[in-house]
Amino acid sequence: MKDFKVGVQLYSVRDDMEKDIDGTLKALKEMGYDYVEFAGYYDLSAEELKQKLDTYGLKAVSTHQTYKDILEDPEKWIKFIKTLGLKYFAMPWMGLDQHKGSDAFEQTVGDFKKVGKILKDNGIQFLYHNHSHEFNRVDGKFVLEWLLEEVGEDLMPEIDVCWVHFAGYKPEEYILKYENRLPVLHMKDFACTKLGNGPVYTDEAADAPKYPDMKEVGFEFHPVGSGVQDVPAILKACEKVGTEYIIVEDERNDNFTPLEAVRKSREYLKSLGI
Repeated sequence: MKDFKVGVQLYSVRDDMEKDIDGTLKALKEMGYDYVEFAGYYDLSAEELKQKLDTYGLKAVSTHQTYKDILEDPEKWIKFIKTLGLKYFAMPWMGLDQHKGSDAFEQTVGDFKKVGKILKDNGIQFLYHNHSHEFNRVDGKFVLEWLLEEVGEDLMPEIDVCWVHFAGYKPEEYILKYENRLPVLHMKDFACTKLGNGPVYTDEAADAPKYPDMKEVGFEFHPVGSGVQDVPAILKACEKVGTEYIIVEDERNDNFTPLEAVRKSREYLKSLGI
């Protein structure tokens, strides 16, 4: 199997990071994570964060941050990102009110093209991180695909396999659409008692999924390897399309502490040889 670079989205351990950044980073490194993805900067400067990462032998590869920051103050944020040594800048979430089918879509595409160019000119790749609602269809095509196609090569997906699967599709098959366009993947596992009844979003640009209450359908986040995902198949697909970074994320876990959850995920990935 390919020698993937394995990281963790720090949102997974957000409370631990707020309480004890040094202790949390040290623990993540000891688990076997070599890379991190930011989701907030804990009121520290880029220099301070970089020093902490260096202390524990970690590298920051990407960040989750709104694209509007780049539009509003590109000089500040490009300097910040470069100081941290980030290769990727990911838009973490965007509602349907900005996607294809909305009045704002043309503006969204224009803004994304501006941000993509600013980032590209500075050696940084713009990514878009999906949830499940991007699998609404407009004119027979997922709104995620409308966005990627309209913005063009300066925007690449950061596929989150949890939300692909929850939306009703096999991640290991969907990934294959993005050969040489999926440098970073979010590896996330879950369970869902009503999964498997077809696509969650069945109508044209539906406002809500078939299952609006996640608890009613038995949805729970699980450490990687302990839920419904076929992780070996996902990794095989990632190998085919040229994915470099596998980023573990656990948004919330009712059965383990955040650090325990990401530890279990890392142990499972190690058992697969990565």
